[in-house]
Amino acid sequence: MSLIEFIAQQSNDWDHMNGWGGGWMWLWGVAMMAGFVALIVWLARASSGASGSSAPPHDPTERAREILAERFAKGELSTEEYRERVSGLQ
Repeated sequence: MSLIEFIAQQSNDWDHMNGWGGGWMWLWGVAMMAGFVALIVWLARASSGASGSSAPPHDPTERAREILAERFAKGELSTEEYRERVSGLQ
């Protein structure tokens, strides 16, 4: 085999990326672009503080009332103490 034949054979081996470039290679490009877009959207939402939930903000006095009710039910507070503390929350 001469040098020219060897080079010609080697150049033919590199055509079409040795079979890796077939008809499905574009799918990887689409998947990568979709991944980058999803990453950018996620980063933008995370940095803006948007949680995506539409729940109203929680009232902190509501949780305090729940704690007082639990303590009253356990017997840690008398009826008078419970009423005083609940009226103090308003």
